Parts: sequence; C-alpha cells; structure tokens
Amino acid sequence: MDITVFKMMRTLIDEYKRNCQWGTAHIYNSAYKAFIDYREGCDLAFRELSADVIKGFEIYIRGKQCSRNTAATYIKVVKATYNRAVEYGVAVFTPRLFANVRTSVVNRRKRALNAREIGSLMVDATARPVVGDIKLHQAKLVFRLMFLLRGIPFVDLAYLRKEDLDGVFLSYRRRKTGRMITVKITDEAFSIMKRLAKDTPRYSPYLFPFISSPEGTERAYREYQCALRQINRNLNQLSQRSAMRLSTYTARHTWATMAYHCEIHHGIISQAMGHSSIAVTETYLKPFHEDRIDEANEKVIEYVKQSAPPKR
Repeated sequence: MDITVFKMMRTLIDEYKRNCQWGTAHIYNSAYKAFIDYREGCDLAFRELSADVIKGFEIYIRGKQCSRNTAATYIKVVKATYNRAVEYGVAVFTPRLFANVRTSVVNRRKRALNAREIGSLMVDATARPVVGDIKLHQAKLVFRLMFLLRGIPFVDLAYLRKEDLDGVFLSYRRRKTGRMITVKITDEAFSIMKRLAKDTPRYSPYLFPFISSPEGTERAYREYQCALRQINRNLNQLSQRSAMRLSTYTARHTWATMAYHCEIHHGIISQAMGHSSIAVTETYLKPFHEDRIDEANEKVIEYVKQSAPPKR
C-alpha cells in the first residue's frame, strides 16, 4: 500500500510530538489541516503531487486571506514532507517540483521602536500600577525586562530556571539556536525580575510564574503559548493608548536596532542576541531615518574637503 501525502504528514507530526518539538508539531498540524481542506479531504499518492497541485495549494491559502509568509510556511511543510518521503524511498525525486512557489519567509516590516518611543517606555520602571491596570502594568514590565536583557525572546524568558541566575549574571541556552547566553543584570533589570518573580511558587524550578508544568511536556508548551498570547494582548491594549506598535517581538527588534544606531558592530549584536549568523541579525535592524543618512553624507563631503590639498 502506498504511503500517501496525508499519512506522511501525520507521521511527521507524531514524530515531532514524540521528540517534544511541540512548536514544530503545531505548525505542521496547521499546514496539514489546510492541505486537507484544499484537497477537500481527498488524499493523494506522492506520484500525484505535481507542480500544479502545489501551486494550487498556494493560491488556495492566499485566497483564505492568509499572509504570504503563512502561505510560504505551509508550502515549506509540504516540501519538507515530500523530501522526507524521497529520503524514505516512498517518493521519486522530481526536479523543480517547488520551483513556482515561494517557501522563504520575508520580514518586510521592521518592528523596532525609535529611541524616543523606547525611552518613554523605559522611564519610571518601578511605578505602581493604576488600579484596574495590573495586567497591563505587568505586560509593560515584561517588555522592559526583555529589552534590558538584550532583547531576550519571550520563550527563553518564560522557561528561565532559578538555577540560571547566579549573582548578577543570568545564563541560559537559547531554545531556538541552542547557543549559550550570559547577561550581566543591571540594577533596573534585577528590580523588575524581583517583581515578576514574587508570584512564582517556591517549589517551582522556573524563575517566573508563566509555566508550571515539567519542561518538555505538551502542557508546558500550551502554558507558554497562553502566557505569550496574554502578554501580547495586553501589549496591544497599551499600543492603542500610546500609538506605538508593541509586542514581545518589538522588544527584541528594538534592542538590536538601538545597538545598531549606537554604531555597535553587527557581529557583537549577533553574538549578544544568540543569532546563528549575522545575516539573521540584519533582518532585525531598522534602517536609519533619511536625515541621519543625509547628515552622514554631509560629514563625508566635509571630511573630503578638509583633506584636499590647498589651492596654489
């Protein structure tokens, strides 16, 4: 009996779940459901997986008002499923099968705040919350802490363990890249950490109260997802009050951009954020405003004029 596309996708989803890769399993499951809808429940063998079928899936996803990046991600899942089938010998390799669809995700919108905006958020970090705004205040504290800890991703923040904190140093391994990160904690960051950690049970191995289940379990992943949605929901409410686009991603992109605007080398920024390469770091950086570039041009011109030999 042939191994069908649906069966292979389910096999990979189960494999990722066994390996506790809950995020990847979630993405594959979403793509799997979308592909079933596109096919109206009609499975197909890999020999029937043609360029027209794949292009039709891309058009179908876009027709559902999904973003180009979502469409690219789902197509990428189908491509990975096909590649695994070829590896297992249940599908024949077909050159350029995915040549007419896009599988790369593009980050066009730079999410960083400017210096004035992040400056306004960073002041008065210990102020008491207004009555009725406790959750919004906590979201703002989380945002500030993420920025102060060199743009730490929320997933790494949520999974921090008490043992990761050693005096004024915080050491953790990035969940995405596996790189070890060590951050020297400022007094302001330490103050915020104490406030956020006060609700963490003594018996919990985690530094903050976002997760309570054992690490690596599906339940822990769902608790993290729930906390992430809640924080972003509250940051969105703050955005509506301040006219700033705030999310957990914004803190990370803003730290990278502020470091860039302070003329810190890309390599240092990349290492500070635990990126796999400088190319990844560059996707985070928000370009300078035109006035800064014009100012630089004026400096270059002035420098050249001053360096020119005197007229005879």
